[in-house]
Amino acid sequence: MKFSPLFWPIQFKNGIIYILDETLLPHKLTYIKAKNYQEACRAIKEMKTRAVGQVILVMYIFLQLLEQGKKKDLVKVAQAINSTRPTLSFKFLTDMVLGWAKSGAPLDKCITGFLEGLKYSRIKQAEEASKLIKSGDCILTHCNISGLLPLIGEICQKQGKKISFFATETRPYMQGSRLTAWELKQAGFDVTIITDNMVAAVMSLGKVNKVIVGADHLAQNGDIANKIGTYGIAVLARHFNLPFYVLCPPASGLKSGKDIKIEIRPDIEMLEYQGLRLAPIGAKGYYPAFDVTPNKLITKHIHLNVGTVLNSRQKCPRRGQF
Repeated sequence: MKFSPLFWPIQFKNGIIYILDETLLPHKLTYIKAKNYQEACRAIKEMKTRAVGQVILVMYIFLQLLEQGKKKDLVKVAQAINSTRPTLSFKFLTDMVLGWAKSGAPLDKCITGFLEGLKYSRIKQAEEASKLIKSGDCILTHCNISGLLPLIGEICQKQGKKISFFATETRPYMQGSRLTAWELKQAGFDVTIITDNMVAAVMSLGKVNKVIVGADHLAQNGDIANKIGTYGIAVLARHFNLPFYVLCPPASGLKSGKDIKIEIRPDIEMLEYQGLRLAPIGAKGYYPAFDVTPNKLITKHIHLNVGTVLNSRQKCPRRGQF
């Protein structure tokens, strides 16, 4: 299989973490070097990497710490990671690592086993999604699902299915036009970009017949948090009777979407773009980075579960669905 660079956007070599700078795509394919956890945490805060990239990065931060002989700093580093972005469930990951350490399990093997399981399970997740797609389907997506859509497309191609995509720009960070459209085009797929406010018109014209999005957080009751704008697309999909599928992580300990803390990003990120002022001086902005889509609007959750793989390979203590 061919993988988009976004499928596994973090590498760890010779004690240095290499982070694909997603803010520079599609113009530059550049990796940031993180020599310590402070630099890695800064990359998370500044959205240099997102979604699964942040999960991988968290694990590599701990591996780097072990290589540096600083195991005593595990708790301090976990706290630093947990404080980077509120909506993503980093505490779930850091608690898992701290739990392994406390149990006396071989921490490096637990982490590498987790990463192996994550990669394997992402492929299985794409395979499950491909079963929901028919030849001739045109799929609408929002934001970016870290390399899974090109992989889903490749699996469909091998099954003889011809599919195409519509991608929202996904404002204000433009992940749809910069990342999703780029990786789909690189993989040879037909992709059309629309602005976020064109979704209703596109659906009414019958130009798309399925919606597939990702999720940054899954609550116990099936509610999800994803990039701002996802909720509105789910409402429209229900109105136009289109299936709305979510590629989601394991559920956190939160009961419902009401319990998910929504990250409010600095308003300058929507008032300016790459140094260009888009709004008049003095105008204020409000930028919640995520919204919550209730379970009742979701046709199917396509789950990620690496627990079985991890436990069977490394015999590490099981921590939740991961």
